[in-house]
Amino acid sequence: MSEDMNQVEVANYEAGDRVKGQVTKVEEKQVIVNIENSKLDGIIPISELSSLHVEKADDAVSEGEELELEVLKVEEEALILSKRKVDAEKAWDKLHDQYENGEIFEAEVKDVVKGGLVVDLGVRGFVPASLVEAHFVEDFSDYKGRSLSFKIVELDKEKNRLILSHRAVIEAENSKKKQDTLGSLDAGQVLEGTVQRLTDFGAFVDIGGVDGLVHISQLSHEHVEKPSDVVQEGQKVQVKVLSVDRDNERISLSIKETLPGPWSDIEEKAPKGSTLEGVVKRLVSYGAFVEVFPGVEGLVHISQISHRHIGTPHEVLQEGQEVKVKVLDVNVEEQRLSLSMKEFEPKEDQFDDDYELPEESKGFQLGELLGDKLKNLKN
Repeated sequence: MSEDMNQVEVANYEAGDRVKGQVTKVEEKQVIVNIENSKLDGIIPISELSSLHVEKADDAVSEGEELELEVLKVEEEALILSKRKVDAEKAWDKLHDQYENGEIFEAEVKDVVKGGLVVDLGVRGFVPASLVEAHFVEDFSDYKGRSLSFKIVELDKEKNRLILSHRAVIEAENSKKKQDTLGSLDAGQVLEGTVQRLTDFGAFVDIGGVDGLVHISQLSHEHVEKPSDVVQEGQKVQVKVLSVDRDNERISLSIKETLPGPWSDIEEKAPKGSTLEGVVKRLVSYGAFVEVFPGVEGLVHISQISHRHIGTPHEVLQEGQEVKVKVLDVNVEEQRLSLSMKEFEPKEDQFDDDYELPEESKGFQLGELLGDKLKNLKN
């Protein structure tokens, strides 16, 4: 039994052999290990502790830790060992399976370098800046130490190349979320969304992983010159679903239909008999349409434009003109407003040349007025 133990104790190891050992001392630039079945101590240089750069040995291992190592070199008094090579060999097998299966996994960002992030997966994994997020990131300094989900997008063991992507994970999640949202949408639903971007023709609103378009005509009951006059990027808004095209992933939304209409509370805003100011919007043969509130137009019938007889409204009015009107009647159900302008017409205009009596009437009246006077003169 004693002889067998002596044979084990003096067993010789060669470069490439796998050995097990326990860390007995951690120095600044190397680690001392007690190797099973050997009288020789093992030494792990700091460069062989990890696939990543290590400043201090105790950043990678601790005293008493059991390690599986590979012999790099056999010297007279020690074995030069590598932890990095064993970790990498094991890692490549696992990473290959994860790559083939498209697996998503969590890992800690160990370092931020020029052009991206570094992750330790037993081998050095690199995340290019363009594959970190689905949006542009200017400064990655606060990513160090964060745990993120990754997917392997490129793997080449021969070239020791491992490229990871967090962006691919986000985009896959967004795609699923988008499909789920599209499947749950129906015309008529009212949802909360966030304005993502503005264009000349409207605003795109995120309603849960999918963007819908609020056309400029659906932003407000009032006329809108440009979307930025009404909404801003990042703003939370209520929207109503107008239509859903699942095949083309197009959603039409309306903000306008979630807002009180211009005719709401019109009886309070424009009670019968009240005086309002408005702008002539349209002239037609039978009268003028005057806007008294944004989106609310009332009709001034041609008979209510002036005390004078006029052939067409164009004789006294023009589009864009500001006028004063009186409310004659309010019909909420039909959204109709009857207005009058003529009582605000200056009094001196009420009787002009158009209202002079005929010549024969004038002559008759004059004769009657002078008749008695002439008789008195003759007498």
